[in-house]
Amino acid sequence: MAAHRSGPLKQQNKAHKGGRHRGRGSAQRDGKGRLALKTLSKKVRKELSRVDQRHRASQLRKQKKEAVLAEKRQLGSKDGPPHQVLVVPLHDRISLPEAFQRLQDRDTGTVHLTNWGSAHSFMLLCPRLKHRWFFTSARPGDLHTVLDLAKVADTILFLLDPLEGWDSTGDYCLSCLFAQGLPTYTLAIQGISGLPPKKQIDARKKLSKVVEKRFPDDKLLQLDTQQEAGMLLRQLANQKQRHLAFRDRRAYFFASAADFVPNEENNLVGTLKISGYVRGQTLNVNSLLHIIGHGDFQMKQIDAPMDPFPLNPRVVKSQKDPSMAMEICDMDAVADMEEDLKVLMKADPDRQESLQTEVIPDPMEGEQTWPTEEELNEANDFLKKSSKVVKKVPKGTSSYQAEWILDEDGESGGEGDEYDDIEHEDFMEEESQDESSEEEEEEECETMTIGESVRDDLYDEKVDEEAEEKMLEKYKQERLEEMFPDEVDTPRDVAARIRFQKYRGLKSFRTSPWDPKENLPQDYARIFQFQNFTNTRKRVFKEIEEKEVEGAEVGWYVTLHVSAVPVSVVEYFRQGGPLIAFSLLPHEQKMSVLNMVVSRHPGNTEPVKAKEELIFHCGFRRFRASPLFSQHTAGMHSLIATGHLLSVNPDRMVIKRVVLSGHPFKIFTKMAVVRYMFFNREDVMWFKPVELRTKWGRRGHIKEPLGTHGHMKCSFDGKLKSQDTVLMNLYKRVFPKWTYDPYVPEPVPWVKSEISSMVPEVDTA
Repeated sequence: MAAHRSGPLKQQNKAHKGGRHRGRGSAQRDGKGRLALKTLSKKVRKELSRVDQRHRASQLRKQKKEAVLAEKRQLGSKDGPPHQVLVVPLHDRISLPEAFQRLQDRDTGTVHLTNWGSAHSFMLLCPRLKHRWFFTSARPGDLHTVLDLAKVADTILFLLDPLEGWDSTGDYCLSCLFAQGLPTYTLAIQGISGLPPKKQIDARKKLSKVVEKRFPDDKLLQLDTQQEAGMLLRQLANQKQRHLAFRDRRAYFFASAADFVPNEENNLVGTLKISGYVRGQTLNVNSLLHIIGHGDFQMKQIDAPMDPFPLNPRVVKSQKDPSMAMEICDMDAVADMEEDLKVLMKADPDRQESLQTEVIPDPMEGEQTWPTEEELNEANDFLKKSSKVVKKVPKGTSSYQAEWILDEDGESGGEGDEYDDIEHEDFMEEESQDESSEEEEEEECETMTIGESVRDDLYDEKVDEEAEEKMLEKYKQERLEEMFPDEVDTPRDVAARIRFQKYRGLKSFRTSPWDPKENLPQDYARIFQFQNFTNTRKRVFKEIEEKEVEGAEVGWYVTLHVSAVPVSVVEYFRQGGPLIAFSLLPHEQKMSVLNMVVSRHPGNTEPVKAKEELIFHCGFRRFRASPLFSQHTAGMHSLIATGHLLSVNPDRMVIKRVVLSGHPFKIFTKMAVVRYMFFNREDVMWFKPVELRTKWGRRGHIKEPLGTHGHMKCSFDGKLKSQDTVLMNLYKRVFPKWTYDPYVPEPVPWVKSEISSMVPEVDTA
């Protein structure tokens, strides 16, 4: 008879919990006076009724709405700075003069053309909308100008092509802007009215699908008629502003006019007078000023001239006929600026921030001194806690290396005596196969023919053979690095103990101690180090929010007197380059080591070496530095990587690893004779304490050298395979070079980057 089996839908009741019922008194007796967690917390939350909760939520919503409306009303109003709009055409078919002509409508407001270098820019005053705009432009190919103007622009107006949206140059420009951080933006189509009426709807649908990849759920406006331009201006005026953290915490400044007064002693250095509107935060004359691409400077004085572009011009009544009145235009008001000029603030030498960026090292600081009693007591306590182990070690071996050196009995005093299990790494390709494949590729390239063309000779003239050879060599090195990471060949003309004398062997890279203050380069004596950078940054940000700063308020038109400025800065402005300045927070001018986390940009596929220069756009700074990367020239600049700041800590170590490889010559169970790792007996004795590993997961060490040609007898934790490779890891700490250069006014060939870089402190959050 078959047994009954219950189905999957059978009800299963919850098991009854046995035991006696505990009352409140027994629970308190078992607690023995312990307090509840809510009572121990710092803040006791007041339980509000449901009506009070709704009332509080409505108040918070009302406060947020009022803050957004106040921000909208201030930007572009008579009391606030003009609404700065950066116009960026994303396609070659976009006509920038035509777009500016649509926006410069005399019926909408008053237009004032500005002489800001060679770029197109104008001021639009619209009393009817109670708003004023300042439009600037830059071509996508001029990367530095686009990124610099985007740092201070309130809104970016992207002009799209009705058929393709953007071309390759426009896509590259968008990638750079997204990596830097986008402020408020608006999308406009130019030229869609020129298409046939039946194709306009299809073109708009196709363009919406293309735009959705980068700008999801964004509305597309048109800019072909004066009416559409008016709708675009209303959209710009009523749009909610997106915030960038590095702008909200600092005062920043876009110069609309500049003048240079040279010093009497040296004509190449003088006082730079730049005029413009204060944005972001209140500008204090005692703080430092960073001019993008030129460096840090001190201010001497802040003047308050009359605003040259008032939203409502002044009205002056005639003395003879009070009924008659005339408006003073902006150009006539310029003549009265000298009379209305007044000094807001002058720098106080006692309160002014210092320009010191480096520590002046004391050569006697590292001299040996007699220890104090506290230091002697600490040393005695440490010796009592630590156990003493006597070992025979080679001459010159440090204490941490001696911890894992094997004794005569085959035991070590340090941790990690057991051989760790390593995942099996499958290496199917051998060197002979790689060399044969490379030869076959070279033969294919040599026998390849190209179809006849009339322009073949012109094509060859444009090819740089030297650059092609360098790039081919980089590709070969990158391929070898991918196939054999960190593996290097031992030189035969130089002893390995001399070639790798700066490296050290570690039994465990994770657990072995490494003092971050050990063997530092001389440049590290010139940098600043915070005891706690995170707490210092929080304290400075809190002071910005709570403390009231005296100086030029946001929206004021001021003139800054910047001292000790080279004449090249004003020449750069007269040639059409923008002058953009940011006030620095405390300690931001000081040099330290920045550790950055970057990820490779998908649009860049060319190999990048280490230890060369790169151009960095980090927050509001633009500078050249030599972290651990490499240089290649590819015509226009190429976006290599994007990332964020990890920490500001000189003690964070960047370690370089090299791997020496050898091949098993004779195998006897757990013993093997290895060759080709070294080529003389002395090197084998020198590297004898270093642990060995194999690509197939074995661990071992050197027992003794054999002969005088570098052969050595090694023991492992298991039997080796004949196709296995014996490896030795060596480690060395590397340091970034002191090559920080804030002067990057013009494009230069693409340079190199590293993960750790020596630059002034800057917060990019």
